[in-house]
Amino acid sequence: MKNSTYAHLFKPLTIKGLRLKNRITMAPLYLGYAAAGGKVSPLLLYHYQRMAAGGAAMVMVENASITPAGSGSPRTLRCDHNRYIAGLEKLAAAIKSQKSRAGLQINHAGRFAFTAEPVAPSAVTAFKRTPRELTRKEITTIARQFASAALRVQKAGFDLVELHGGTGYLLSQFVSPHTNQRSDGYGGSLANRLRFPLEVLKRVKDAVGDFPVGYRFLTDEWLPDGLKVKESVVLAAALAENGIAYISAMGGTYESFFLPEVLRRSQRPGYMVSLAAAVKKQVTVPVITAGRISTPARAESILKTGKADLVGLARPLWVDPLWPVKARRGQERSIVHCSPKCNACMELVMRGKPAFCPRWSREHRTAYRELFR
Repeated sequence: MKNSTYAHLFKPLTIKGLRLKNRITMAPLYLGYAAAGGKVSPLLLYHYQRMAAGGAAMVMVENASITPAGSGSPRTLRCDHNRYIAGLEKLAAAIKSQKSRAGLQINHAGRFAFTAEPVAPSAVTAFKRTPRELTRKEITTIARQFASAALRVQKAGFDLVELHGGTGYLLSQFVSPHTNQRSDGYGGSLANRLRFPLEVLKRVKDAVGDFPVGYRFLTDEWLPDGLKVKESVVLAAALAENGIAYISAMGGTYESFFLPEVLRRSQRPGYMVSLAAAVKKQVTVPVITAGRISTPARAESILKTGKADLVGLARPLWVDPLWPVKARRGQERSIVHCSPKCNACMELVMRGKPAFCPRWSREHRTAYRELFR
């Protein structure tokens, strides 16, 4: 069924040979649904199959760790050993069974890792914990771990892999002047600070060949001494020149998300669109934007005015997976919306508990409780 009202939203797009049936993607969203030890759980399979069934062209599974020491929580997915491939195969198949492209995001949490001794580019304290500065040998090892994890993603049957360079995790920690205070070839100048993510990209691409590699991209840390757009777009251009398939732009880190001004900003519709627009001016690869794009009309306007090439819906799809179907059918008024005043899911996740939405239907609440036992 065609919808002329949202012609841009439902126009196909091909990324590195991968055809997307529309411009709607599920942005990666950590919910704490993995089983203990980072394994794929029945709840995770149910969740992602449900996300794909609503008609999004691409579903990006969040934050799989490339090493146990880089995992963000006990319930973060893991992709650091071949023993995880079988579970990831089921996850990819669940998404693809709904005619959606399946992607998996791989990550090292760096200074935010759930470990006794977190590591980072420099020993910069965060939340009363000071990470240990990485040695050059360890930096090379982590780049290799990214490549090995990407190869597992490919072997598990996913359609693409995404490098997590957002949210203030390790890749972005090297780029940021706030977290990178090194004096060697990986710190100091902007060119040096960009070195690690570009080395990771090269190793990953060498490992997976023509397999599409995307990048979750920190455009602005929203911190006084943090990464700003002027510097981040230099990395965006370098990623594009070195074969990245797309850039998924976002803003903020765990150190800025709860600042009063950032909390106010994050309640506004489309609050990260300007970041994607700034990146799009510097690259020719597709750019994904996100950040409270709650209505099809807003998504269509973003695409029509050229601020981005795709929209990433995280909580909007989590609250109502049928968002794409309802938009295509002209049933916008029946979409169940995420309230900007509600932060129940984030509060649960920050307490180490699986996320739950008070706006879910009774049927879904029942299924959730039965699966999470």
